[in-house]
Amino acid sequence: MDLSIRDARSSDAAEIARLCAELGYSATPREIEVRLSSLLAADNHSVTVAAESEARLLGWIAAEHRLLLEYGERVEIVGLIVDQSARTGGIGKTLVSTVERWAASRGVSTVLVRSNVARDESHAFYLRIGYARTKTQHSYAKEL
Repeated sequence: MDLSIRDARSSDAAEIARLCAELGYSATPREIEVRLSSLLAADNHSVTVAAESEARLLGWIAAEHRLLLEYGERVEIVGLIVDQSARTGGIGKTLVSTVERWAASRGVSTVLVRSNVARDESHAFYLRIGYARTKTQHSYAKEL
C-alpha cells in the first residue's frame, strides 16, 4: 500500500467526517471543515492524516500542546481514528509516532492519551506501543 503521512488540509474534511462516523462521532463535512480550519490555524494543535490517495484517508490523529497549572506542559492525543479496513496494519502506530516527534520538537517529554472504557482494542493498542495506564476517571458534561 502506498501511504502518505501528511498534515491535514481543509480538503480532507469529508474523509475526516467519514472516519469520525466509524467511531460514532457524527459530524457533517462542513462542521469538520470549520473545526479543522480553526485547529490548523492554532500553533498548539497538530492534525495529521494517513492518506491512501488524494481522495481517501485511512486515518487521522489530532494532538494538543497544553500547559496545565497543576503539572505543566504535555501533549495530549485528542483523537485517533484508523479506517476499520486498515486496522492492525501499523497506521495507528505511525500516526502516534508523528505526534511523539511533534511533542519532542516542542520540548515536551510527556504524551498523554485518553481512551473510552468501551474501546478495548484501543487499550491494547496503546499498551502494545509503550503507553502505561495511569488512571481511570469519569467524564461529565453539561449542556448550556
